[in-house]
Amino acid sequence: MKGWNGKILWIDLSRKETKVVKYPQGWAKEYLGGRGLAVRLLWEYMPPGADPLGPDNLLIFAVGPLTGLTVPSSGKLVVAAKSPLTGGYGDGNIGSWASYHIRKAGYDAVVFQGASDKPVVVYVENDKVEFRDADDLWGLDTWETEKKLKEEYGKNLGILEIGPAGENQVLYATVMSQEGRSGGRPGIGAVMGSKKLKAFVVKGTKEILVHDPKQLRREGSKAYVEIVKSKMYSFWMRQGTMMTIDWAQEASVLPTYNFSEGVFDGYKGINGYRLEEMKIDQRGCPFCNMPCGNVVKDAEGMPSELDYENVAMLGSNIGLDDLAKVSVLNRLADKYGVDTISLGNTIGWAVEASQKGVLSEKLEWGDYERFKELIDEIVFKKSDLGKLLAKGTKRACEEAGGGCEYTMQVKGLEISAYDCHAAPGMALAFSTSSIGAHHKEAWVISWEVATDRFGYGREKAAKVIELQRLRGGLFESFVACRLPWVEVGLNLEYYPRLLKYATGVTFTWEELYDIADRIYALVRAFWIRELGDWSREMDKPPVKWFKQPLTKGPYAGAKLDKDKFEELLDHYYDLRGWDRRGVPKKETLEKLHLDFVIPVLESKVALR
Repeated sequence: MKGWNGKILWIDLSRKETKVVKYPQGWAKEYLGGRGLAVRLLWEYMPPGADPLGPDNLLIFAVGPLTGLTVPSSGKLVVAAKSPLTGGYGDGNIGSWASYHIRKAGYDAVVFQGASDKPVVVYVENDKVEFRDADDLWGLDTWETEKKLKEEYGKNLGILEIGPAGENQVLYATVMSQEGRSGGRPGIGAVMGSKKLKAFVVKGTKEILVHDPKQLRREGSKAYVEIVKSKMYSFWMRQGTMMTIDWAQEASVLPTYNFSEGVFDGYKGINGYRLEEMKIDQRGCPFCNMPCGNVVKDAEGMPSELDYENVAMLGSNIGLDDLAKVSVLNRLADKYGVDTISLGNTIGWAVEASQKGVLSEKLEWGDYERFKELIDEIVFKKSDLGKLLAKGTKRACEEAGGGCEYTMQVKGLEISAYDCHAAPGMALAFSTSSIGAHHKEAWVISWEVATDRFGYGREKAAKVIELQRLRGGLFESFVACRLPWVEVGLNLEYYPRLLKYATGVTFTWEELYDIADRIYALVRAFWIRELGDWSREMDKPPVKWFKQPLTKGPYAGAKLDKDKFEELLDHYYDLRGWDRRGVPKKETLEKLHLDFVIPVLESKVALR
């Protein structure tokens, strides 16, 4: 087997036992790796109905056939588990040297089951696994934790850790690495905390065996050169994703005041040009020649790594127009190990709910000092409000007894940083994302703004699916970063060639799309199995976008059309081969070689 290791390291934290498992070779070609392998493992080995914060949940770190190779932006891995925030499938990708070292240690995934009775660090060096007491690290932030572990184990390794948010099981805690790399928005850090796993340290020294190393190096080198020659490369290196602030303001999609507006009067105080004035460093993931991590000195004189999502959600969405102050909130989130998108969304909901009389505490837009305090209250669950907001907006509004019409979430996961009052295609992308509302799987909004801004036609549903296949199905399973293609236009045709040289398998685009569709259908089946039911209401965007129109900007008065969105959703289901509830049809499951799913789904919902 070339290109894949074919092995999984299985670690039982309850018993402190380990084993190496060979998975079926057919899984490699049917799921590739990363997300595909993770969801297949969860389906096969996690007991149905497992408590997301209980020992039966599986915590999975999975790499793919391109991970760790000298090809563009291949230093990625997927962190996955049943989500404590949503109750369904949850994952995220993270750029970290851990991805490279998992591959070099000889594994395609590391799976944790059970739960330790006390804090623990697991250290893996090739075939050796050690369990190290972590009482001295428990309570430390992610920066301090990683520093101490590098002092102990050395620098040539990979580390994935949690901060206090994961320890305290904030439901949108993430897994962190390298002082700013974050993954697992649906609470994968809380799962790690529930297992008392403070950190996973991995060092690999084995060779990654590939089918044709010479051709792989040649093709990878050509791709690296194409990236640098892109006309967008220079500007990307200046601003990275922060260029999106100005674009989103112009397009009226910049989330403002809890997604009530698409434009923000103070956007120049948080945009990419302001970033350039403050920038002190630039960071990237392994094997990346277009680093996206722009580091600034924040209002407290500390470094903070920024990108568009965290700045929009902790800036315009909560009414804060000073990038230095936004950077402090972002740094706190990174050190505590909490998702910046859900954090900014939850704070935004709290301010609106306060002003509408749902919450008794009075909160104001742009109140930087109060927001700093509130982050501490959420992470450490210091106050009643902090404990409430640590549960995410869906649970918070239900427990508060109101304000659910102000929650900006789908399936329990908070919307990322694009307002969709006037963007029905992006609203569909959020609604049908496999983990709940997230942009990374189908960033259709730039195409939508440029082509068919207000359309609800079949072509728009097809475009969402096309992007989901590429971004959510394939890049998440390769595992490699999508930004070389998305941001500087690297030709997609590189990827089948890179796969061939890595694995020896020739994949057509039709075959790759089938793999992506298989992954999406299995993820949807996992949701249905775990929730026990399904309806199309699970695939609907926030009610605010239908009821409360924009009042400012070029599209003042715009809102989504409910009837037309229902038609758009029907188009999506038809194209995917799912029924009008959003359940994959029996014939679709058979076509995708997911026959083993059919009896389980038939016991939950009547297949059509």
